Amino acid sequence: METQDCVISGGGPAGIMLGLILARAGVKVTVLEKHPDFLRDFRGDTVHPATIRLLDELGLGEKFRALPQSRLGNVGLPDGCGNIITFSDFDTLAAPYDYVAMVPQWDLLNLLVEAAREEPSFRLLLNTEATWLTMDNGTVTGVTYRNSAGEEGEIRALLTVACDGRHSTTRAAAGLQPFEYPVSFDTWWFRLSRKPAEQAQVGMLVPRASRQGIVLSLSRPTYYQIAYFDAKGADARLRRDGLEAFKQRIASLMPEYADRIDEITSFDDLHHLDVKLNRLKTWYRPGFIALGDAAHAMSPAGGIGINLAIQDGVAAGRMLAPALKNGAVPVTLLAAIQRRRWLPMVVIQRLQRMLHRYVFTPAVTGTFAGMPRPLLWAADNIRPIRKIMPRLVGFGPRPEHAPDFARRG
Repeated sequence: METQDCVISGGGPAGIMLGLILARAGVKVTVLEKHPDFLRDFRGDTVHPATIRLLDELGLGEKFRALPQSRLGNVGLPDGCGNIITFSDFDTLAAPYDYVAMVPQWDLLNLLVEAAREEPSFRLLLNTEATWLTMDNGTVTGVTYRNSAGEEGEIRALLTVACDGRHSTTRAAAGLQPFEYPVSFDTWWFRLSRKPAEQAQVGMLVPRASRQGIVLSLSRPTYYQIAYFDAKGADARLRRDGLEAFKQRIASLMPEYADRIDEITSFDDLHHLDVKLNRLKTWYRPGFIALGDAAHAMSPAGGIGINLAIQDGVAAGRMLAPALKNGAVPVTLLAAIQRRRWLPMVVIQRLQRMLHRYVFTPAVTGTFAGMPRPLLWAADNIRPIRKIMPRLVGFGPRPEHAPDFARRG
């Protein structure tokens, strides 16, 4: 058994960012990650302006901009008459935070880990999974773990943090159960090539919706990352109908990609995501708190999940560092962290639920009759909306800044 100030279960965006912030404060922190690396495809890769600004504040902006990436520009809505109406104009934001960067999540996490490892108090244990919590008179005192070799151990800590995602083991061990909002659809991710002549273009996000579902195309440096949305539980039906029927469906929704649709050679090229939208009523117990997807699983609508998780990690690190260095983490402080991060979570989830109701659900249930007319009219006639939406999506209702002790350069 060993002792740390803080042990974090899960090496995703919230966990790694929290570990970096705490380590730069001199807090002894260990992050447990059950996988051998961060190479999982089709994770949240949209890095929003608030996150890019945070990386600059942490002294990591130059290294971040050197990572392979592409830019996602404005968001448009098809009006059903062949026209695209700009709904979110990122050009209205002040440079250099006037775009969304499409960066593989594993590259971003590796960048953060590289910076954290410069701090002597940081440790990342790969191939190591938190299996349960240790308790003492109702207070969480740490975790038990098992590595890929089957070796088991225990880490005691002043604070245990659940950042192990929407299927969190440590959250379950703490007796916390999220409230699930109904979601009518799932997502199937896949890639299509991006021709050399297309690679210099700044991508514009335009959802294509019909009674056959919804397709979104995100521009990566050498390929398009495509998301297809259909009814929840439709995976078996899609496979039964066959690959050719699936390819024809995609080609009808996005005819500009019909010339490369045969790059989908089997259903193994599709990554199925069981979409969830949920939240914990209470994120904490004595000695324990959940952050990121473990506290609030987000829909892929808006691509906000990774950025909200990073903001959780920054806020928690700033507020926790003094207490951890002083040797005690009161429950009142954990409650304050939840209060701090509650508003942005609620606002974004409400927006996502509106999108589900008026766009996604009609499309996957065969009742879609075009984008909501009031939304199209507002986007076309109320110019401030074009400025409000990029600020809401890009920075959120309560953007976080790096604490002074964590800033470099």
